[in-house]
Amino acid sequence: MKLLLYGYGNPGRQDDGLGIKLIEQIEQWIKDKNVKNIEVDSNYQLNIEDAEIISRKDIVIFVDATLEQIENIKFTKVEPADASIEFTMHAVSPAFVLDLCNKIYNKNPQTYLLHIKGYKWEFIEEITEEANKNLLNAIEFIKLKIKEFI
Repeated sequence: MKLLLYGYGNPGRQDDGLGIKLIEQIEQWIKDKNVKNIEVDSNYQLNIEDAEIISRKDIVIFVDATLEQIENIKFTKVEPADASIEFTMHAVSPAFVLDLCNKIYNKNPQTYLLHIKGYKWEFIEEITEEANKNLLNAIEFIKLKIKEFI
């Protein structure tokens, strides 16, 4: 099984950088534990070109900060969904990327989204103390998921 962990968000906007922070920290754990068949990636936002990247994987876990009213993290299955694209905002969703992957490459990797609760989105390059606690929970959760999937 080939697994991709893909964090996205803007690390210059406080808690919006949670997805990227998770990737930075879990990447070191993957190296230290010599875990095979896992690739990590991160970006400010998802792009239509990511459909090609996920087409080569069996399992994809996207990681992003959320303003949703959740406890600290939430793990959901992503289903393909056609969507209109607005290039001026963070609008390309995991569901849209998966839909493109299906349509263009005829591939349908198991796809999930790990939502990490954030609190502030100011132009500051560090996450809040509350969000950092959620990040630590998310890291432990991802480690368990990796063991489950690989």
